[in-house]
This record gives sequence, C-alpha cells and structure tokens, in this order.
Amino acid sequence: MQFTFDNSIPILERTPSVLRTLLNNLADDWVMSNEGPATFSPYDVVGHLVHGEKTDWVIRIRRILDIGTAMAFDPYDRFAQYEESKGKDLMQLINEFEQLRIENLNWLKSLKLTEADFDKKGMHPSLGEVTLKNLLATWVVHDLTHIAQITRVMAKQYKDEMGPWTEFFRILSF
Repeated sequence: MQFTFDNSIPILERTPSVLRTLLNNLADDWVMSNEGPATFSPYDVVGHLVHGEKTDWVIRIRRILDIGTAMAFDPYDRFAQYEESKGKDLMQLINEFEQLRIENLNWLKSLKLTEADFDKKGMHPSLGEVTLKNLLATWVVHDLTHIAQITRVMAKQYKDEMGPWTEFFRILSF
C-alpha cells in the first residue's frame, strides 16, 4: 500500500482510543509487566508515545517544512518516559497522550499539505535524508508497532499457563 495522508490520519486518530479500550482498569500485572531488562511494559509504551508527541513528530515535521536538510533532527531519547512518567498513573498518561495527539493532528491537518510537501526532505541524525512522506508513514507504523508490542507483552504474561498451546501462537516467540 502506498502512503496517503488521508489513509494515515485515521490510524493516528484512533491510537489513543485503542490504548484506552485495551488498557483501562486492568490490573498492574497486565500493564506494568515487561519482557525483561531494557524492555517496555504497556505503561512504558504509553509514556514513550507521550514523549514522542511532545518532542518528535511535530518538531521534525516543522524542521522539514521550515529548513529542510540544513539541520539534522535532534536525536530522540527513546527512554525519556522513565523519568517523565514518574508519579503518573496509566490513565493520566493515556489522557495526556490523547490530548497531545488531538492537538498535533489538528495542527497537522491545518497545514493543508500538498503532494509536493510530502516530497520535502529533512535530515535524520543517523539515517540521512528522509522525506516528509517517510516521516508520516513512520509515525503510523510507530503507533501500530507499539500497539502490537503492548499486546505481545500482555500475551506473554500467560505463556507459562497455556501448556502445549504455546506452539500455535507466534506472538509468544518474538
């Protein structure tokens, strides 16, 4: 499937409600467990998404549109949520994510981007030149990847309880 702005926006709009529906009022065993050292729990993923809404997507879009490749994007701190989420419960994070996402998408839609805009380039600090289309497609895949990550981490909580059925569930072997 090729990128289109109109096909991307609904995914980005739905992510907060998907997370709210999936995670609301679950026991900590579901939302605070991870896959081991240096991995994210569902709680951590939501904090990571909040951080991205504040420091990544919109800032990089602006940089592409305003200065192109003249200055590389700032490196993204993939683990900043560990500090930024301290003292917040999961629903606070989901609410914050939802509000930031609404604001960011309203801003993005207000730009009235053209096909020519999607080909504008920016400079990623390690990947080199990227287009606005690349960035927006990555934003969508980033959301979907983290939804899959959350469900994988949650599924693994019952792996040892499934007995022989584990062989039928590929999600448990990633």
